[in-house]
Amino acid sequence: MASRPRRSASARASGHSFNDVVVPHLNAAYGLARWLMRNPSDAEDVVQEASLRAFRYFRTFAGGDGRAWLLRIVRNVCFEWRGRRHAPTDSFDERQHSDGLPARDPETLALLNDRARLLAQAMRTLPDRFRELLVRRELEGLSYQELADVLDIPIGTVMSGLSRARTALREAVDRALKQTSQQGVREGCE
Repeated sequence: MASRPRRSASARASGHSFNDVVVPHLNAAYGLARWLMRNPSDAEDVVQEASLRAFRYFRTFAGGDGRAWLLRIVRNVCFEWRGRRHAPTDSFDERQHSDGLPARDPETLALLNDRARLLAQAMRTLPDRFRELLVRRELEGLSYQELADVLDIPIGTVMSGLSRARTALREAVDRALKQTSQQGVREGCE
């Protein structure tokens, strides 16, 4: 007789299984890990470790938002791993994160690449807490409540943190634009 993994009383009562709660959110977990780890290989390892932890501790899942629960585990694993490793080993690869659709013309493609490069450069300068808030809200689409649940902070703190993160991003983009225009002027004078 094969033994089946035990589930908590709340998981059994609600009929949720690991496959129902965790598996649908593995892509979101990888996306978050990729942004936090800045390395696709490390991100895959983090998601694997987070999945194992989620499976191991599934009996403690009390119901609610499975996505928020998994992303909190991913976040914790990322911070543990980054604590062990001090520097990222891979830079942001624009080709890997593009949508793969061809631009209508070369000029449009060049402008889109410049914008993406500028934004990636600005994002790299932000503190981890700001980058995490922006990625989870703007790219992963988490609601304020989901962010509060994942980060285990009050919703007001999420809102004020996002406001500060957006301001910091605007300032970083402005600095990057100034730096780019100054380099263009220097190159034009040479």
